[in-house]
Amino acid sequence: MIAATYTKTGGSDVLDVHEIDTPEPGPGEVRVKLEVAGVNPTDWKARAGATGSLNFDFQIPGQDGAGVVDAVGEGVAKAWVGERVWVYLAAWQSRYGTAAQYTVVPVGKAVPLGDASFDLGASLGVPAVTAYHCLFSDGPITGKRVLVAGGAGAVGHAAIELAKWGGAEVVTTVSSPEKAELASAANVIVNYKQDGAAEKVGKVDRIVELALGPNFELDAAVLNEHGTIITYASDQATAEIAIRPLMMANLSLRFMLLYTVAPKDLEDAIQGVSKAVGDGALTTLPLHRFPLAETAAAHDAVEGGAIGKVVIDASA
Repeated sequence: MIAATYTKTGGSDVLDVHEIDTPEPGPGEVRVKLEVAGVNPTDWKARAGATGSLNFDFQIPGQDGAGVVDAVGEGVAKAWVGERVWVYLAAWQSRYGTAAQYTVVPVGKAVPLGDASFDLGASLGVPAVTAYHCLFSDGPITGKRVLVAGGAGAVGHAAIELAKWGGAEVVTTVSSPEKAELASAANVIVNYKQDGAAEKVGKVDRIVELALGPNFELDAAVLNEHGTIITYASDQATAEIAIRPLMMANLSLRFMLLYTVAPKDLEDAIQGVSKAVGDGALTTLPLHRFPLAETAAAHDAVEGGAIGKVVIDASA
């Protein structure tokens, strides 16, 4: 098969797209012939060595993708062959990520896609599962007001749609008119760079946060008593937090990293995202498509802050 691999961490120039042996599924695994792979910030950060060292003699990047199961390993029902699926966390503790024509994953990481598009399937994994856990890990959100920071991003986009699907009123923050257009599914859209942002947001019960340090003052100002901030990103190494306001309002501050979410919580999120897909509640952002041969350019686009969703056509 053709795959993008790297044998050392560094810039996107460490990626080499070439032919390697097509993997065979082991016990409990399925092999997926990929159609589309999603590219997320976690992919270029891992390739750059920002989140850890290289664990294999080579690594194919990419956690998310969608395609068709074409082979199964021992202990997996043959009925899986031919199933349209989306896969998540493919490269977590495995060399076989999704920037390739094929990947092998434990059968639990291959989720039936139904009639939804491969583009949507490749956009689910990291963004939608993260968003679901942030929104619902503290219980139902029906009738609540939810603030989604950065509604134009992949996680933010999924969080807006999932929160509305879950019965919440959704407020989101953006930094430009272009990003406001991408977040237009929200009930209330606020440019956080403009004066009076807290008043425009109003009070909320739950906050899905991607930049805790810069946004904490706004978060503390708008969060209702007994509310929750759950943050999923760590571009800032530290955050200065005023403790007393949190205590006075009995607020909860939580952190999550998808790779280490408790198995039961991860299972709940996968099931929840699947149900939302079945209900037609999730859509893709505008897509930036790259052929497999241009995986390095796809990584550069994400690292450069491309507005929309970057995907790789794995069969191209």
